[in-house]
Amino acid sequence: MPRHHSPHVRYVTVHGHRRAYVRMGSGPVVLLLHGLACDHTTWAPVMESLARTHTVIAPDLLGHGRSDKPRADYSVGGYANGMRDLLTVLGIDSATVVGHSFGGGVAMQFGYQYPERTDRLVLVSSGGLGPEVTPAIRAITTPGFHQVMGVLSAPGLRQLTTTTMRLLSRSGVSQLRDLDEVADIYDSFKDPRTRAAIRHVVRAVVDWKGQIVTMADRAYLTEAMPMCVIWGADDLVIPVDHASNASALAPTGRIEIIPDAGHFPHKDHPERFVRIVRDFIRTTEPSRHDRERWRELLDEGALMTPTQAEAGESPLAPVHAVRRIAGA
Repeated sequence: MPRHHSPHVRYVTVHGHRRAYVRMGSGPVVLLLHGLACDHTTWAPVMESLARTHTVIAPDLLGHGRSDKPRADYSVGGYANGMRDLLTVLGIDSATVVGHSFGGGVAMQFGYQYPERTDRLVLVSSGGLGPEVTPAIRAITTPGFHQVMGVLSAPGLRQLTTTTMRLLSRSGVSQLRDLDEVADIYDSFKDPRTRAAIRHVVRAVVDWKGQIVTMADRAYLTEAMPMCVIWGADDLVIPVDHASNASALAPTGRIEIIPDAGHFPHKDHPERFVRIVRDFIRTTEPSRHDRERWRELLDEGALMTPTQAEAGESPLAPVHAVRRIAGA
């Protein structure tokens, strides 16, 4: 994998908590939201390229990376609030919001809570589109996780395990490609504050049955918002089948399935990922929030049956552009 220059990390204090972020480039704003237990560096393969045409904002979510890890609100709604406040402090009115995995759930919540500040949504291997999730994430909800991980993250064992994971990720076996990212997550668990924060995050969105937070019952509210869903065909963390569930979230949306890619398609095929995002932004107009239309949609949604709401069915007939990206 090619090496990337380390961008300058900046800090801003919001509500008494220091938040780390990277700002690069100029032009229309793209907000990049990382996944669970990751940080802004997960976007390293695509940040510089996106910054040639856009202003890129890539924060470390509260409880992650170099941001503070207080005892705080780690709900999806709380993260959406934090992103609104971060953009406000940075003088940014609206952005195309790109969310990966857990960050996709935050992106959807942001679009729901602040449609007037959301130009478009790009969901990458996103949470919130179905119940299934890898058992490794469900295990974080167990009572003994904090203590067991404290033992497993002892220096010698941690170094041996992370080195092994990184070597296996380069083996060429597709099922092992994401282990380099897993190694970074494992290494971060040496900090007990990180372990505590991640446990709070997961318990807010996952139980032993799987994901419990979904945007399905409010999917129809995104009717007027451009949305693109990107997924790796070989995702072992959140099944690629969840991309088809996005049909309820994207009445005029676009679904891109990238072959030979796992849970981090932006790392597996960064150039292709950037092309997709750029093309999506170029070919769509920013959302324009209409309060009257929002009220009409809420009225229409009130007529949905409980079964329709649970299934995430839209009261509007969706039209979808589905693409399966192959080749170079």
